Amino acid sequence: MVLVLAIGDLHIPHRAPDLPAKFKQMLVPGKIQHILCVGNLCIEDAHDYLRSLCPDLHFARGEYDEDARYPERKTHDWSIQAWALHGHHIIVPWSDLDSLAMFQRQLDVDILVTGHTRQFKAYKHEGGVVINPGSATGAHGSITYDANPRFVLLDIDGLRVLIYIYELIDGQVKVDKIATTLPAH
Repeated sequence: MVLVLAIGDLHIPHRAPDLPAKFKQMLVPGKIQHILCVGNLCIEDAHDYLRSLCPDLHFARGEYDEDARYPERKTHDWSIQAWALHGHHIIVPWSDLDSLAMFQRQLDVDILVTGHTRQFKAYKHEGGVVINPGSATGAHGSITYDANPRFVLLDIDGLRVLIYIYELIDGQVKVDKIATTLPAH
């Protein structure tokens, strides 16, 4: 079993002051094995916080990230292959399922984690999974707005993937789950 945190679009401090306190209470060091971050943390302190939770941080740069040394996309291979990217200049139109599916096929990956729109989406599509974890701070966007902060935890056990969606609604954390089994290669 591998636990992977999918998170991004924090926009700290430009659009949100910090992660919600309830999320910080839940996200403790030593529980998560990997982090896939889709970018737009914006400042080094946010990056350092995630690295304090788990040193195995796979980071894809967003257009507002100050540190240009991070790659625009990042891949990792556990029992399945996953990619993280921000997607603001690769997926057109943004968040379009057909565009995401085409990109996922081109990469031949099981799980594609993308960001930019700050809207949560999770699809089981064409034998794989496409996830946009939304914004973990509830940061607003110029085109889309989804005020509820969210992050996603992936529980990967071989080809079985449980996707836990943590959402802060009216000060309480709500958890939803999506279960899927990926096809063998």
